[in-house]
Amino acid sequence: QVQLVESGGGLVQAGGSLKLSCAASGSSVSPNVMGWYRQAPGKQRELTATISRGGWINYTDSVKGRFTISRGNGQNTVSLQMNSLKPEDTGVYYCNARIFSRDFWGKGTLVTVSS
Repeated sequence: QVQLVESGGGLVQAGGSLKLSCAASGSSVSPNVMGWYRQAPGKQRELTATISRGGWINYTDSVKGRFTISRGNGQNTVSLQMNSLKPEDTGVYYCNARIFSRDFWGKGTLVTVSS
């Protein structure tokens, strides 16, 4: 069974930085795509950033220029460097891995940005 374990959330002031990390285990192949999704209070989960095994990257418009997604050399880890954080970045961030069209999710890590 594929498992995703996130780390790195916390409380930070506006303008600060955090780095989220996620490690995937339990699969004999590395995920085709890994990414991060945010669920703000009272809202649906939405895409923040994704990166494919080939290095193709997609960001939601609101984080472009502030967040950087990357994958580890082994292709089973993904990180999200978040700079210039804003209160609207607050939410639970979920790691996602897509393997052969199946989606797997971590339990989420809370990011709170205070104004």
